Amino acid sequence: MYKLLLPSSIATPTNETTPIDQSQGMGTNPHLSRRAFLEQLTLATGGLLLGGLPEVIAAAPNSLQAQVSALVKRMRAEGRISSNERTSWSIYDFSSRQKLVAINEDIPRQAASMIKPFVAQAFFYTTERRGSGLQYTSSVRDIMERSIRHSSNTATNELMQMVSRANGNRGPGDVEAVLKKHAPGVFRETSIVEYIPAGGRTYRNLASAHDYSRFLFALWHSRLPQAQELREIMGLPNHDRITRRVSSIPANVRVYDKTGSTARLCGNMGIIECQDSRGRPRPYTFIGIIERDNRTESYTSWITARSNAMRSVSNLVYLYMKNRHQLV
Repeated sequence: MYKLLLPSSIATPTNETTPIDQSQGMGTNPHLSRRAFLEQLTLATGGLLLGGLPEVIAAAPNSLQAQVSALVKRMRAEGRISSNERTSWSIYDFSSRQKLVAINEDIPRQAASMIKPFVAQAFFYTTERRGSGLQYTSSVRDIMERSIRHSSNTATNELMQMVSRANGNRGPGDVEAVLKKHAPGVFRETSIVEYIPAGGRTYRNLASAHDYSRFLFALWHSRLPQAQELREIMGLPNHDRITRRVSSIPANVRVYDKTGSTARLCGNMGIIECQDSRGRPRPYTFIGIIERDNRTESYTSWITARSNAMRSVSNLVYLYMKNRHQLV
């Protein structure tokens, strides 16, 4: 049984921004907020706190978070991101077990096609239940690959319908219910309320950057059923915005990801797998979301410009990680 959750007694932090004094020992500071205590405990346990959910926030003036914030501000001034567009960013470094960037991380935003790996995960959870009637066959693998690698809306709806029929047949909400039953600590801001409509204008399904971060963390550490299989599907070559056409990232870097694209959203979430000069793996997560309230009137030019803005952030992050871990 794979189950990730936070105990209710500590699931809601009282202070989201309390700084951490890492020189203090555990339990020696009576003034620590619940959040700060959890952050110290996460560091002390090697990032394995409560199912391995990443919770550490970096906030130093010279931190990656400050650099990303400055870059986004500069791109707004240049018109590459409009003043009426909202963004979320999240970066987690598996090697140091630190959350390096957490900008608007807990705000639910349109999920678009980034919801598709969540649908696949709900399918895998359902196959674990005896008597569900669902099996992971080669034909289902083909459907899942079309859904994630080729971003087929038809294939995604087919998966959602399979999950729903095995869990009450009430519609898309059954997918959300399965995820929150098995991993409520991961899918906190996830809301799945619609099949993807004709033309791909899906705006009502929501998730936060933090949800994607927690999901990717659990996926990388194989704390989800069929994690290796889902990683393989997400790792198939596609048109990602994290590594493709990013000047500093070499071609041998692998990414496990899913993009999201509508006339109101440009997003990408994924794990970047790279190596240092000694051949050791140095993976990290990258989640970027750019969202607007209204449909753009020039989809092609808008999505291209926002995709390139996201690539600029990814380039900055990779250079930071390259210096931090001596990547090759």
